[in-house]
Amino acid sequence: MPEKHQTACPMDCPDTCSLEVEVDQGRIQAIRGSHGNPVTQGFICMKISRFARRLYSPDRILHPMRRTGEKGSGQFERISWPEAMETICGQFTEIRNTWGGEAILPYSYGGSNGYLAQDTCDLALWAKLGASRLARTVCAAPTTEAAVGMYGKMPGVAFEDYEHARLIVIWGANPRVSHIHLMPYLKKARKAGARVVVVDPKLNFSRNEFDLHLPVYPGTDVVVALALVNLWQERGLLDREFIAKHTTGVDRLLLAAAEYPVDRAARIARVDAEAIEMLANWYADCNPAVIRIGWGLERNRNGGQSAAAILALPALMGKFGVRGGGYTLSNSGAVRLDPEAVIGRFPWNTREINMNRLGNVLLNQDSPPVKALFVYNCNPVATVPDQNAILSGLMRDDLFTVVSEQVMTDTALFADILLPAVTFLEQHELKAAYGAYTVQKLTPVVPAMGEAKPNEEMFAMLGRQMGYSEPVFRLETEEYLARVTAAVTPVFGKLRESADGLSFCYDFPEATPVQFDTVFPLTPDRKINCAPTQLGKQPYRYIPESKQLYPLALITPASSRMTSSTMGEFNFPELYIEIHPEDAQGRSLSHGDLAKIFNDFGEVKAQVRISPAIRQGVVQMPKGAWRKSSANGSTSTALCPATISEVGGGACFNDARVEVEALSEISAK
Repeated sequence: MPEKHQTACPMDCPDTCSLEVEVDQGRIQAIRGSHGNPVTQGFICMKISRFARRLYSPDRILHPMRRTGEKGSGQFERISWPEAMETICGQFTEIRNTWGGEAILPYSYGGSNGYLAQDTCDLALWAKLGASRLARTVCAAPTTEAAVGMYGKMPGVAFEDYEHARLIVIWGANPRVSHIHLMPYLKKARKAGARVVVVDPKLNFSRNEFDLHLPVYPGTDVVVALALVNLWQERGLLDREFIAKHTTGVDRLLLAAAEYPVDRAARIARVDAEAIEMLANWYADCNPAVIRIGWGLERNRNGGQSAAAILALPALMGKFGVRGGGYTLSNSGAVRLDPEAVIGRFPWNTREINMNRLGNVLLNQDSPPVKALFVYNCNPVATVPDQNAILSGLMRDDLFTVVSEQVMTDTALFADILLPAVTFLEQHELKAAYGAYTVQKLTPVVPAMGEAKPNEEMFAMLGRQMGYSEPVFRLETEEYLARVTAAVTPVFGKLRESADGLSFCYDFPEATPVQFDTVFPLTPDRKINCAPTQLGKQPYRYIPESKQLYPLALITPASSRMTSSTMGEFNFPELYIEIHPEDAQGRSLSHGDLAKIFNDFGEVKAQVRISPAIRQGVVQMPKGAWRKSSANGSTSTALCPATISEVGGGACFNDARVEVEALSEISAK
C-alpha cells in the first residue's frame, strides 16, 4: 500500500506550500498540496508536482566526483567522501597559506533554503578559514534596503486579507507564475467589487482579471510613483494627520515628486498620462487599498528608489490601520533567527564581494585573486549577469572549483570536485515563508539517494577535516534542527505549533496582522522614515538610461516552469524571446523564427514568439534557462550587464538593451 508523507516546499516562492507525498516501495509516486499551510489551500504549482523527475534524473549527482577531462567537458570519475574532503581541504590549506584566506570565495544564494542549509555550519567554516564574504544581492537587495530603512521590514498585509481590499495594485509581480496562491484571493476581491491594477511591462493577466494596466518602461517605476505623489499633493489629498504622526523625511520625498508632473512622468515611462491619473484617483478614493510590491521593479539602476517611492504611497495617503489596507513586500521580517544560539559566535570581517560581479572577479587578478570557488545552493552560470565572463573565469586552470549540487547543472560541469547534495524531499529543514505567515518543518519522505548529504553534514565534515574543534562541526542534523527551532522567534506575537508538530503559525493579536493596528514599523522610533540613509543623499533620484546603441529593453522574469534555474534541466527544453507584433514586423520576424538577440556582451539564438502582451520597445526572455535550451549555448544572462544598483548593490538585469535579427534559412530547434 502506498504511504502518504507530510512535508513542505522550501523553493524560492512566497507561498511555501505544505505537501502530501505519496511513496510506494520507497519511490515517490505523486506530490500534491495539503492543507497544513491554510494559505496554499491544498493545491501546488506544476513545477513542484513534477519535482520527482529531478530526484530520479539520470543527471542526478549521487557520489563525490573528481574532474578527469577539460573544465566544462562533464568528464568525472567517482571518488569517496574521504577523498573529496582530503582534496578540498588540502587545496584550501595550500591556497590560504600562499594567498590568504580571502583567496577562497564561497558562492551561494538562499532563496530555496531553510534555516539549516545556509549560514549555520557553512558560515562557521568560512569564518574560520578567513574566506571572502559574499554579498548575496542577485535578488531582493534593493527592495530589502528600502523596506528596512523605511519600515524596519514591518510585516505586510496577509494574502488572505486581500479579499477585503477595494483596490489592489500589483506592481512588478506576476502571481500567475511565481505566487499562484494569491490568485484565488484576487478573484474573491474582484467578485466583491474590488479593482485590480497591474503595473508591469508585460500583461500577465487575462482580460477578466484586471481593470487597468500600466505597461511601464523598465527602470521608470520611480517616476510613475512620484507622479502619483505630485498629483495628490497638488490636489490637497495627502493625509497630513497620518504623515505628521507616523512619518519622518516626507519633505524630501515631496520635493522629489514635484519634479514629475503626470505628463512628464508619462513620457519617461512611455505610458498614457490618463492611466496614471486613473490610478491616482482610484487609489485616493478606494478603501481599503493594498499594494503588492514584487521584485521585478528592482532589477534595474533605479530599483531601490522605485521600491521606496512605492512603499511611501500608503503612508502619504493614510491607507493603513484597516484590514486589507497597506502593502505587502516580503514578510520574512516577521520572524527572526538568532544564529549565535545555533552555532555560537564566529566573527568574520574579511573583504566582501558582490555576487553579481562574479565574472569580473574571476577574470581580474585582484589582491588577492580568487583561487578557490565553492558553489552551493545556486547555479551562477544560468542566473548571474555577464554569463560569458563567468564561463571564461571558470575555465581558468589555476582556479580550484568545488560545486555541491543535486544534478549536473551548467555550473557543475566546470567543477574540479563535485559533491552530491540532497533535495528537499530527502532532508530535515525548518522553513519560514516570506509571503504566508507560517513556519514549517520539512521531513524526509524518502532516504537520500546515493551518497547525497545535506549542507549541515557536508560542512561539518569539512570543518573536522580542517582540524577545527568547535562543537558546531560535531552536531548531527537532529540537534541542528532542535537548536534552530528554539532560536526562531516572531517579532510580534508568538509561534503556535500545529497539532501534528509540522508547522507553526504566527499568533498575532488578531488572526492576521493589520499594519498600524496590530503591527507597526520596526524602525528605532517606530515611524516610517521616508528618507532613510540606505537610499543615499538623493533617495528618490531617477537615473535616466544613457544613450543606447541597442533599441530594445530586455526583461528576464520568472517563468511557470522553473524556480530560478531549478528544473530547467527537464522542464524548459527550448529558449524563446517574446516581442511585440510591431517590433517584430519592423524586423521582418515571424512567429517561430530563429533569431539572434545581441548586444556588446554577447548573443543568444532563440525562437521568436510574437505577443501583444509585451509592450513595444521591450522584449522578454525567461530567466534561469539552461544553456542547452538555446541554439548557441547562451542564455539571457549573456546579455545582462554586471552593473549594480546604488541601493543595495542589486543586479541590473533589466538594464540590458538589445537588438533582434532574424536568422534566415534556419529553423528553430
